[in-house]
This record gives sequence, C-alpha cells and structure tokens, in this order.
Amino acid sequence: MNDEVIIAEELTKVFNKSLVAVDHISFRVKSGEIFGFLGPNGAGKTTTISMLITVLRPTEGTASVLGYDLVRQANDVRKVIGVVPQEYTADEDLTGYENIMLCADLYGIPREIAKKRALELLEMVELTQFKDKRVETYSGGMRRRLELACGLINRPKVLFLDEPTLGLDVQTRTATWNYIHKLKEEYGMTIFMTTHYLEEADALCDRIAIIDKGRIVSIGTPRELKDSLGGDIITISIKESVDVSELIRGVAHVKDVKKENGSYRIKAEFGEVTAPLIIEALRKGGYTVTRLSLTEPTLNEVYLECTGRTLRDSEESKEAIRMQRMILRRARGG
Repeated sequence: MNDEVIIAEELTKVFNKSLVAVDHISFRVKSGEIFGFLGPNGAGKTTTISMLITVLRPTEGTASVLGYDLVRQANDVRKVIGVVPQEYTADEDLTGYENIMLCADLYGIPREIAKKRALELLEMVELTQFKDKRVETYSGGMRRRLELACGLINRPKVLFLDEPTLGLDVQTRTATWNYIHKLKEEYGMTIFMTTHYLEEADALCDRIAIIDKGRIVSIGTPRELKDSLGGDIITISIKESVDVSELIRGVAHVKDVKKENGSYRIKAEFGEVTAPLIIEALRKGGYTVTRLSLTEPTLNEVYLECTGRTLRDSEESKEAIRMQRMILRRARGG
C-alpha cells in the first residue's frame, strides 16, 4: 500500500493571468505525518491549501489526496478530508453543539451517528460544559477548539490546518499543539498545516517545506534542515568600517562568511571553540570587536540561508498583523 497520501507535481496557481501565487511546487506527504508549510503571509501557503481542499482550481500541475485527483475527483477528495481554516467560521448565534451538528448535516452524516460523534468531539476539545452556550460567548481559544471539532466530524483521513494558532495567546497556542499531537498519536491522522511561527513548525511538524514567493526552497525534517547549515552561527561586529571577511575566512573551522548590514554572519564548526579564535585573529589584525553572538542552527537561520531574509515571530508582515487583529476582534465580539 502506498503510504503517500498527498502527491503534488508542479502545482501552480496564477491569478488574473499575471500574479503567480504558487509556482510549480512538488511535494509528497506520508501517511500519519504532520507536514508543515513554513513561510510568511503572501508566500503561497493558503493558496496551496485552497487547491488541495478543492476550493481553488490549479492553473497548472496535478495533485491528489488519497489517490483522488483534485480536479477530476473533487467530491471524493472532500469526503475524506477535514479543514480548519484561518478564519472563525462557526455561527455565533448557534451553540457549540449545534455548530458541530450543522457540519455533520452538510456531510450527510446520519443524525444518531452525528450526535454521538459531536459529544465525543466536544469532550476531546474540552468544551462539553459549554456545548449549549452560544458561540458568541466563547473566547478565542474556545472558538479555535470548536473549529477543530467541526473539522473532525466526518472522521477525516487527512486534516488541513491553515495557521491553526493565529491570534491565540501562548497558553492557548500550546493547548492547541497538544490537540494536534493527540490526533497524530492516538488516531494516526495525517495533518497538513501552514504556519509562520517558527517554534510551531519546530514543535509539531515531522517534515517542513519552506515556501517563499510561491516556491518551495527546502524540504526536510526540522533536524535535517538545521543540520543542512553545516555548523553553528556566529554573528560578529567590529568598530572599523573595513571588510574583514577574508581574515575571518582564514580562521580554523570557519566554513562561510557573509557580510550583512555591517555585521558578519559566520557558519562554523565547533562554534564555542571557533568564536575565541575569530576574536583573537581580529585583535591581532588591529580590529575591535563590538558585538558577538553564538547560536546553534535554528529554523530562522535555515530560512535566512534559503531566502536571504529572516522569518521571526515578532516580525510579522502587515497582512499577518491585520489578520490577527481581525480574528481577535471577532473572538471578542467587537
């Protein structure tokens, strides 16, 4: 039996014949894994999910979910997947229980079966005591958990999560991670998720595809991606304005040097040993070190290596901030 449940080949989406949102991407998702798309807003993550869940039709390329072609067998795809979108979609005038039952009706699930599943799901996401409360009274975290329950009512084999913790506080985000882990570990569910949170991708995903400007620039496990950098990262600044890249490059264990905005970003083996050697070489050359930092490889360093830019949780795009504020307003009923 083929253990690849999602297969995409040269998948492409162009809007208005000019805007390339997703640019000939290819990837495969294995059964039972959490596969993540990591990148900033506008990178093509949501567009990719929209194609995989058959909301958008690809411009070029092919893709299948559990062997069903996205275009030719769209209805079959919809029957075997669950979706939790970025936006809150629950009806605020209905109770949590009623929202789940409404989703069950849309899937054509018999009422008696749906009732049992709804209660089980409410218990799983810890909303049983709030099941008869209208959703307008729910907090942001409660709404996100309800969205997850709604996405599971048809017992999907593949679950799509689009920015599952956008707009949530740290505590609620961690609780959501626990639910996602539970789906994988206890139910063996395959999960495809998007995120721009580095720590989220690192904590949850078995494999990660880094996507930038509609293209996949790297794929691997978090460990593989970090190891691909080939060593620790040393960042150093000096008082003088001259370029000392060649001097640093000549120090033992230094593998690469890049000058960026007046600082030097150095890849080196045995960073704790190499950093003092660099300082000593600069001192002997008559240069004054004003700043030095040493870090082990992180996903942010991987993203920087692949794209030339950093991707930090604290440096969200204007679009991400706008989306987050909108979700928080809706969560608060404002």
